[in-house]
Amino acid sequence: MASSSVMRRVSLRNLRAHKLRLFLTVFSIVLGTSFVAGSIVFTSTVSKAFNDIFDSVAPGVSVQITPENNQSPGVPQTVVDDLEARKSELGIDRIVANYSGLVTIANSEGKALQTGGAPSVGTAYLPPDVALSPDTSKLEPGGRGPTGPGEVALNASAAEKAGLKVGSKSKVVLGQGSAQPREVTVVGLLDLPGSTGGFVNVQFDQTTAKTLFSDGQHVAQVDMSAAAGVTPAQLQERVEKALPPDLYKVRTGDQVRQDEKDNVNQFLSIFTGILLAFAAIGLIVGTFIIYNTFSMIVAQRNRELALLRAVGASRKQVSRSVLFEAFIVGVIGGVVGLGIGIGLAALLKALTSSASGLPQAPLQISAGAVLAALFVGVVVTMVSAWVPALRASKVPPVEAMRSGMAEGSAPLRTRTIAGAVLGVAGLAAIIIGAMGVGLGPAIAVGCGSAAAIAAVVLAGPALSRPIVGGLGTVIGAPFGKIGRLARTNAVRNPRRTAATAFALTLGLMLVAVIGTLGTSFKGTIDTAVDTGLRAEFIVAGANQLPIPGSVATAVEGVDGVGSSVSFGVVRAEVNDKTVAGYGALGGQPDDVAIMDMKDGASPNLPADGMLVSERTRNTQGWDRGDVVTFTGPTGERIPVTVSGVYADNEALQPWMVGPTVYDKLVPPSARVSATIFVTPAPGVQADVLRTNLENATDSYLTVQVQDRDEFKSSVSSQIDQMLATLYAMLGLALLIAVLGIVNTLALSVVERTREIGMLRAVGMLRSQVRRSIYLESVLIAIFGAILGVILGSVIGWALVRTLAKWGLGTPVLPWSLIVITLVASAVVGVLAALWPAVRAARTRPLEAIAEA
Repeated sequence: MASSSVMRRVSLRNLRAHKLRLFLTVFSIVLGTSFVAGSIVFTSTVSKAFNDIFDSVAPGVSVQITPENNQSPGVPQTVVDDLEARKSELGIDRIVANYSGLVTIANSEGKALQTGGAPSVGTAYLPPDVALSPDTSKLEPGGRGPTGPGEVALNASAAEKAGLKVGSKSKVVLGQGSAQPREVTVVGLLDLPGSTGGFVNVQFDQTTAKTLFSDGQHVAQVDMSAAAGVTPAQLQERVEKALPPDLYKVRTGDQVRQDEKDNVNQFLSIFTGILLAFAAIGLIVGTFIIYNTFSMIVAQRNRELALLRAVGASRKQVSRSVLFEAFIVGVIGGVVGLGIGIGLAALLKALTSSASGLPQAPLQISAGAVLAALFVGVVVTMVSAWVPALRASKVPPVEAMRSGMAEGSAPLRTRTIAGAVLGVAGLAAIIIGAMGVGLGPAIAVGCGSAAAIAAVVLAGPALSRPIVGGLGTVIGAPFGKIGRLARTNAVRNPRRTAATAFALTLGLMLVAVIGTLGTSFKGTIDTAVDTGLRAEFIVAGANQLPIPGSVATAVEGVDGVGSSVSFGVVRAEVNDKTVAGYGALGGQPDDVAIMDMKDGASPNLPADGMLVSERTRNTQGWDRGDVVTFTGPTGERIPVTVSGVYADNEALQPWMVGPTVYDKLVPPSARVSATIFVTPAPGVQADVLRTNLENATDSYLTVQVQDRDEFKSSVSSQIDQMLATLYAMLGLALLIAVLGIVNTLALSVVERTREIGMLRAVGMLRSQVRRSIYLESVLIAIFGAILGVILGSVIGWALVRTLAKWGLGTPVLPWSLIVITLVASAVVGVLAALWPAVRAARTRPLEAIAEA
């Protein structure tokens, strides 16, 4: 017991005596814990914000009625009238018919108010004497509720963002229906509970809302409050019995709120999963850094540990002392990592508040985040320290006290063979997966990728010698003896070199995978436009949002239009499954797109028929002559004959119905278009037609006219925006990798103090010392980058092949990204070496030699 106490005191004194080493060790742990803690805090904060919002959903509602079929035009007005007449019998206090639809409002500059992805809806304003809860009618001082078709009330948070106030003139475009853009005046600002983020709520008077958002015979939903003495559950039961079975959802207010939370939690679970996946990447990278750090620290202390063994300490006591030190620095690193993680979460929160529609809430620092940071800090650190500690305890005291004893001298044969076997198996799985399409082959590629990554971990040290050696010969040649010294240092300890480089390998592998997917997506869009369209112009909504059906009518009447086809969005059910396609309206698809018919059928689309792509034929089994029975929103069954099958064209996926079928499947209030393809009439100049189209659609806030190149560019920019988010997350992992190189080099300088002192003593200049450290870092960084880029490109290429089922075209490697990555890796190598190189150059020869 006394000896254990002595060893603990020795460990604590050792930590205090080597402050730089302690700092670098704690720093490596902080890198591995902060990302995990930050991810948990951020997702907890977003979850709390959504829960707060949905706690205020349906205020005052005891029971709500909505259609069972989401495609239904709504609850019939006759049902509302019947319930109104039976209020006393059923126990209803108040009943309210709600109308709602998508809208866009202009800001003070006349441009569409951007929501960052949050909903922008129009509803009916309910005066206090009608509303179920006073919260829904809470107006800020100086305003009033709308009373006519040209007046609206707007939620205060949206008004502030739009630069609007009471009395401001604006314009509202309906996202549904055929109404023209409306000039409106803001007469009131609403203080709505839970109205955060980019949410927009434009409220019209009840009569106007009914006209705009319904067909006059249906309402979106029916809310009611219970009379005194009637519970929500009792009212729910009575209303269910009063309605036809299986046509409507009858839920209590608590059930409505919980269902909304459940829907958002599905999104949050995916969102959390993505964040935690990146956290896992950061953790893996951090684990390698921590392991690397402890391997070097134990190697530097071999003589010290051997001396303890020589004076009577047992192997267990030596290994326990190392683990005790690991525990201490793990706790410190976990606590500091938690603090930095909270800072990262705050930064992400600030970014999302300005760039997205995510709601906001105070940072949620849960017990889970604290425990995760401490668990990662302590457990990962102790596991990482266990192998070096075990290795140190097995070294005989006399051998360890020799100055030539160094870490990492064990043979590499076994792990290299294991790595080679895994590498062959992984490559085989990737190739086999790339030969197929669909989920199964994608899983095969995923399994092969995991095996290939494991192979790089195992065989990395063996690979480092020839690759780093070759790079060192080429890159170091202009630097003469300094270059050869850097090469020697980089290949001296292949385990350390491989472990340091792997952090960069993993990050750049993911960059290459995502880059390949993004480039291939953009290549698919370019090919679809270049080879699949005849149209000169594409009229579409901003950010690929749908546009009102009235836009198609406006485009058709433009002077100089030869052909124009609007693709209206169709959603219906086939065999109890929801399917989505388009209605080709205003002309024949073959007028604006290239249609290669595969079975001899005419490219003409009958008004009461449909055309399907080859992909749809293969997945749905719909072939020429088959009858597909659609179930519309009212429950009406509509049989449609397949008139033909056309070759896959990404601009026309997945199927199209004629205008007669479209009118039956889509109620007027839900008619929106995805795109309108336009060709000029003979003899009309493209620039003239464009000007005419822009003038005709100028009043629509969300509509933009683009030529083919602009359309491709806009889609590509959206892909780039999505990729930018992923790259930003990966950037943190890469930052960890770079800091890991800094950490390793700094410890390496400490380890080689005597060696550097000897070199300085025999005439090496400080600038030469710095240069050798720079070159060593560059070699390690480029080695990691080469492995990452090769691995990521192969995996990305295979994944794209498996996604052909979902419309992805030929794999396109991001060559510019690959070149930039390799060049950037060399720059990263120099930057990572700046501080270690300066520290090495400041080594005083006599003091360094005396330390031996």
